[in-house]
Amino acid sequence: MSELLKMLGCRYPIIQGPIGMFNSPKMVAAVSEAGAYGMLALGFISNPDEVKKLIDEVRKLTDKPFGANIMLINPHNEKILGVLAGAGIKAITTSVGSPKEIYPIIHELGMKGIHVVLAFQHAIRAVTAGADALVVVGSEAGGLRSLNSESSTMVLVPLVADHVKVPLVAAGGIADSRGYKAAFALGAQGVQVGTRFLASGESPAAEQWKKAIIECSDGGTDLIPSNNMRTAERIIVTPWIKQKMDDQEVKNIAAEMDRHPAATGNYERAAFGAGQISALIKDIKPIKAIIEEMVS
Repeated sequence: MSELLKMLGCRYPIIQGPIGMFNSPKMVAAVSEAGAYGMLALGFISNPDEVKKLIDEVRKLTDKPFGANIMLINPHNEKILGVLAGAGIKAITTSVGSPKEIYPIIHELGMKGIHVVLAFQHAIRAVTAGADALVVVGSEAGGLRSLNSESSTMVLVPLVADHVKVPLVAAGGIADSRGYKAAFALGAQGVQVGTRFLASGESPAAEQWKKAIIECSDGGTDLIPSNNMRTAERIIVTPWIKQKMDDQEVKNIAAEMDRHPAATGNYERAAFGAGQISALIKDIKPIKAIIEEMVS
């Protein structure tokens, strides 16, 4: 058994990529029941009671191990970590911020922390700060990105593997058995999967979002800068976004996109976050089937 699997306590070294707006106990439980490691996304949660409620809802659906992600810019993390440790959560991921201050607390609570990094220097600093493992995210991944020039998973994972001794989890461009096997060849002990689980039967994403993923072609995603132009997000280029880009109105896209189209019904301007791997996803499957194919 790998060091990563010992840390997670699950059957397969597959971590669910946490997606804040789809913080679904049903989806987390489905991932864990299938042998992988389900993840609650707690980055924007401030109330510890809400964390307790989410954990209880997952536990009603599975007795298998699962974890949570915290964003290090959240000022309520210390209380949230106490709730997680008290509930018996053994391993979490941390992202968006410096891990230096939080890792002594994580370790004092008896938990393991896996820090998410987008670049080589971030990886070195995270290990120095005490990270027990790293999620190494290549440029093709969905979600928040930096505005810096970034390396692909094929380059970044082996680069980090050559310089650190902690277990690595590869993320970005992984949706099937080919990507899963490639991650191990690159030096990782496991993978983190986001977009493929987003396009699953148990995903709470709207059907329009899932449809956008399975219809996404090669080159069908792009990085859209945030309002403050400090970060970017990889999303599917819809006809409305393409028109904005053609009209050189990129700076206005983030402000005008609708991030809650299911509530507003405004799917024309929807921000359908997804990775480049969308081009390889052509159907909606149950999470169990996705994982079984991946490890086959």
